[in-house]
Amino acid sequence: MPDPSAYVPPADHEPWLRAEPSAAGFDADALADAVRFAQAHETPWRRDILAQLQAGNFEPPPDNEVIGPTAPRGEPNGLLLRGGRIVARWGDTRRVDMTFSVAKSYLGLLAGLAVADGPIADLDEPVGANVHDGGFEGPHNGAITWRHLLQQTSEWEGTLFGKADRIDRNRSLATESRGRPAGVKGEARTLQPPGSFWEYNDIRVNRLSLALLRRFRRALPTVFDERIARPIGCSSTWSWRGYRTSMVEVDGAPVESVSGGGHWGGGVFIHAEDQARIGLLMSRRGVWGGRRVLPAAWVDETRVPCALNGAYGLLWWLNTGRGYTPSAPASSYFAIGAGGNVTWIDPDHDIVAVLRWIDPAALNDWIAHVLAALRD
Repeated sequence: MPDPSAYVPPADHEPWLRAEPSAAGFDADALADAVRFAQAHETPWRRDILAQLQAGNFEPPPDNEVIGPTAPRGEPNGLLLRGGRIVARWGDTRRVDMTFSVAKSYLGLLAGLAVADGPIADLDEPVGANVHDGGFEGPHNGAITWRHLLQQTSEWEGTLFGKADRIDRNRSLATESRGRPAGVKGEARTLQPPGSFWEYNDIRVNRLSLALLRRFRRALPTVFDERIARPIGCSSTWSWRGYRTSMVEVDGAPVESVSGGGHWGGGVFIHAEDQARIGLLMSRRGVWGGRRVLPAAWVDETRVPCALNGAYGLLWWLNTGRGYTPSAPASSYFAIGAGGNVTWIDPDHDIVAVLRWIDPAALNDWIAHVLAALRD
């Protein structure tokens, strides 16, 4: 159980306490080297995010059509917390930027609230039992459960907001960030029964987002703001967007269904300090200054490895067997977005770090630098 007296930063407009590296258990020079390493290993992505997406890194035209808002990215920035206090900070950590698939992890938090509040009675019940919008009918899609969607094992089939699930079939995360993916991404393949095949697929995550909207019956950014962002003192500068094609009707009113990434634009636009708050909330198992914000059982559930991919939980990346980032403890977990957007949570050392626009290939070495700087 987290210590209810453990430090958490005050609301956004008040100072966030800093700790000198030596007081936080780091060698100051070695930690400064880690900061320089992060600054020196910038993502290869262009500053013009729209041009980056249109270049075909994810898929070739016409499937790469951008249908949501984008924004140019800033320079590398980030911060490292220990005990909730800022030990290191570099770059403009107040710059609001796109986060890409970090938004998936935030959808996972909303799913936890839906379980706690009752809109989702059981992760293993079919989504179609309570979501009646045509997306979960028939013998295949009708067998999909909430857990399947959260673990990326749903094999959902269909077209949503103008994007077919086929676009992200056969997707390789290892190849797409540095250029047009090799292989058969976007080609048809025989779908497996729901729950029997793991595949990272943004259309299916967007289908989860819409299903959560159907159950909450309110815009998901509103729920996120009321239940998570405001209670932990986030700024008012973040936003969460969908597509020009993703307006749906809820109780007779138009509501934008938000995306679980920036693959075709949209997603979460946020700065590093707000992301660090969310990471700290997770590291404290959902408690913030003595207040329960997220159910502890849900924070734990997000970290249970998927049987088909031990590096994945419920929309959070895991380090099971130290297979995802060998330099980090096996207990570490991550919210990861394309282009080098990372929230790293290390419960063993009470560390939370946010990195913006680091070269993904350098992440493991950066973590090694940080842990080598630890003295206690």
